[in-house]
Amino acid sequence: MKAVLATPALIDAELAEPQLGPHDLLLRVEALAVNPVDTKVRGSITPGGAGKILGWDAAGVVERCGEAVSRFRSGDAVMVAGDIRRPGCYAQRLAVDARLCGRKPEGLSWAEAAALPLTGLTAWEGIFEGLGFDPEGADAGRSLLILGGAGGVGSITIQLARRAGLRVIASASRPESQAWVRQLGACDVVDHHQPLAPQLAALGLEQVDVIANFADTDRYWDQMGELVRPHGSLLLIVGNRQPLAMDLPKQKSLRLCWEFMFSRSAAGGDTQLAQGAILDRLADLVEAGEIRSTLTQTLAPISAATLEQAHQQLASGRTLGKIALQGWD
Repeated sequence: MKAVLATPALIDAELAEPQLGPHDLLLRVEALAVNPVDTKVRGSITPGGAGKILGWDAAGVVERCGEAVSRFRSGDAVMVAGDIRRPGCYAQRLAVDARLCGRKPEGLSWAEAAALPLTGLTAWEGIFEGLGFDPEGADAGRSLLILGGAGGVGSITIQLARRAGLRVIASASRPESQAWVRQLGACDVVDHHQPLAPQLAALGLEQVDVIANFADTDRYWDQMGELVRPHGSLLLIVGNRQPLAMDLPKQKSLRLCWEFMFSRSAAGGDTQLAQGAILDRLADLVEAGEIRSTLTQTLAPISAATLEQAHQQLASGRTLGKIALQGWD
């Protein structure tokens, strides 16, 4: 099969098809999306080794099922983020635990579907499971500040949080990114390159109930402690580079929630069924017109050259929503 290996340089390769475990699907990858985790893992690869297949966002067709699989059958269209410990989706075929998979939403292209899993799971687990918000609106009116609102995770979080009735304030610095987050449903927009407190005050908010930081934990740590209300919450997905001062969060009795989308695949077993269920729920919401894919750019074909282009664009920090690749040459 065709694949792209990170050595860490991206190179086109021909590899043997993956072997299936009893709980696995063999997925024919029709499209894949790129994420910052791809470039982070790529940066950790030592030159001279065998290389690694990156990629943890895919949509495709089930070709074969392991003996323990009952939720899917050959020919089903699915989407999945997968398991970071296993080879990824930069390949024509992917072996992945079926319990991590959800059905592809009807009406979406392969690329649109591939852009949903990783960020959709991160957003859902973070705000509904981690922070405990009700996805059906029982917490309507509470305020959520999203730092990094125009990125992949921010773009889907805005939609889910607005559907849940939250007042969403999204950070975006450029005119095009500010327009994007408003299009997705943000109630208000602030510029994260400027001091946040006066901007929130101008919106009538001295403090907010929750801050979700999808950008840079260290850079905004002090501001977050000042801006979230006592007994409020902080949601983080980006690891800190330096020790974080805990005096103010302790004094304000803040709830600190980390979200790492690969926690369930690392735990293994039937705990992974929760991610399949979330992806099916996201498919329902897409089909009902309540949320949309955050795909903004599709590249073709899937190859080392186009993936390099996508990685460079991610590294620029100016990507709106998600980038996907569709089709093999």
